[in-house]
Amino acid sequence: MTYLLGLRLQGRDVLVVGGGRVAQRRVPMLLESGAHVTLIAPEVTATLEGLADAGRITWHRRAFAEGDVRGRELGDFWLVHVATDHPEINAAVAQEAEEAHLWCVRADDRHASSAWTPASGSASGVTVGVVADGDPRRAAGLRDTITDGLADGLLDARRGREPLRGVALVGGGPGDPGLITVRGRQLLSQADVVVVDRLAPTSLLDHLPADVEIIDAAKIPYGRSMTQEDINRVLIERARSGKFAVRLKGGDSFVFGRGGEEAAACAAAGVPVTVVPGVTSALAAPASAGIPPTHRGVTQDVHVVSAHVAPDDERSTIDWEGLGRSTGTIVALMGVRHVGAIAATLVEHGRDPQTPVAAVQDATLPTQRTVTATLATAQQVMNEAEVRPPAVVIVGDVVNVATELGMLQEGRGGTNTSAGDVTTGGTALGENRVL
Repeated sequence: MTYLLGLRLQGRDVLVVGGGRVAQRRVPMLLESGAHVTLIAPEVTATLEGLADAGRITWHRRAFAEGDVRGRELGDFWLVHVATDHPEINAAVAQEAEEAHLWCVRADDRHASSAWTPASGSASGVTVGVVADGDPRRAAGLRDTITDGLADGLLDARRGREPLRGVALVGGGPGDPGLITVRGRQLLSQADVVVVDRLAPTSLLDHLPADVEIIDAAKIPYGRSMTQEDINRVLIERARSGKFAVRLKGGDSFVFGRGGEEAAACAAAGVPVTVVPGVTSALAAPASAGIPPTHRGVTQDVHVVSAHVAPDDERSTIDWEGLGRSTGTIVALMGVRHVGAIAATLVEHGRDPQTPVAAVQDATLPTQRTVTATLATAQQVMNEAEVRPPAVVIVGDVVNVATELGMLQEGRGGTNTSAGDVTTGGTALGENRVL
């Protein structure tokens, strides 16, 4: 039997003996709890050495010596962790801790350990610790099941908790519901009202309690949608009424998502705002198609632009002339409608007409497909392939890198098009989708 406690280690000294993989896992958690960590080991992993170099831990570069636990030269310890590769050293540390009336976690022999480290995790403001009779694998599995349930909202994380207030701007990622951040998932499970765009991972809404108010902001390109003023008003009104409102949208709220406008409106109204970054499609779409936006020896710069208006539109603030002179990768969001004009403008200002172009449609979703062409053929190829939003357009030699790696030979649940030729893609994860 074990008696579980939550140790408050803020400002307290903890001794760790051993500098291998086990210590590498445990030291960051001790630091996160606020402990002052002293490490004794002749050699340590690169990660632990980095923590020592940064002054975050005190490292004594030597073997354990008798008296290190009981003596006060190193520190007045409250807890001891020992994880060396030598059972005799581990036993000596544990014995010294026992004589000093200190709890000691011994990594190599749970039966000889006076304390066990639970498999711990956090979700929705809840810290979970599981001890499964000292079996770390079983404890970790149970821990993951519980925290996943809290994060998904399958376990009612709102019950018995003080309700959250204000507004959270949550970037939902590029489309696949598995790519929302853990923090975003946690706050979504706490929502009283969710204002959602069509490009957000809307399947997550099905996991919410039935009493959560869902407001569809639509945001259909060149179609119906709530005005930004209406969205701001709804967020502020719901928050002022005491509800916790989550603004859920695709990608990252601050990358062409008007998150800054929503945050400013809430701040002006005195409503507290939490911003949760998301995985932007500007980087996720190329990656999911195997296209590295930067690649050594190919390009060192990436330009992310909004192409919802044509290059010659007076509303455009993009330096298309400069982009034409450069050789860096261009990632254009909302650019399908104007891909022909974009290609012509880039060629006019110096880009080679044979520069590769790719359009990744429905990135990270089962319907993802990639269409490839050149600046000279982009308009024709994408019209023939009937590329539709949402799609991200990538311009640059990095598209050829993906082709060389074989990442653009087959699609997942869709097609790939190259210079007008269409190849039916496969369905196995990984053929043209890297997650």
